[in-house]
Amino acid sequence: MIKSPMKLATLAACLTVPLALFPPQATIAAGGGGGGGGGGGGDPYGSHYDTPATAPTYPQQKGKKATHTKKPTKQSGFEDPAFRDGYRAAYATIYERNDYAAAIDQLHALGHDDHPNVANLIGYSYRKLGDYKQSQVWYERALKADPNHVLTWNYYGLWQIEQGNRDQAEYHLRRIAEICGTDCAEYRSLAAALEQPPGTNLVY
Repeated sequence: MIKSPMKLATLAACLTVPLALFPPQATIAAGGGGGGGGGGGGDPYGSHYDTPATAPTYPQQKGKKATHTKKPTKQSGFEDPAFRDGYRAAYATIYERNDYAAAIDQLHALGHDDHPNVANLIGYSYRKLGDYKQSQVWYERALKADPNHVLTWNYYGLWQIEQGNRDQAEYHLRRIAEICGTDCAEYRSLAAALEQPPGTNLVY
């Protein structure tokens, strides 16, 4: 059947919908990975101190989401399958096998010591081995790479508690609250550690 020109024009008008009625959906950005963040880690780049009298200062980056988290996420480096697989292997060496010395070697072998996730896990591994000096170097390196790497603030806060620097740990807790609020796991675990009596052996 042949439709009249009037009917065809009406049909075309019904099928042509202005694009403005369907604006593009907003993209929600996820935090980058670290050993944390996932954010998102491990010195020549970090500042060093033994028992600081003042809170360490790092550039403030307001309005940015927390970066971190122990498991890798999309971020510079993680798009490379070899890097991603190597990071996951080191992650398993730390959290599943508790072989911290081997994990440090695996993390260095990735060739991304300045990635905050890598630096943070190196710092964590040194802390678990009892080498607090090297641990501090790598935590500071991670925070230099990413001042909002919330898992580093958490782990470094635990480092402060173990060193008897409870005021510093409180500062780290406040930084975590600024980055991800008081309901995130990093805030809750550090707050719980601070509630323990001084000298308590932390299991984190």
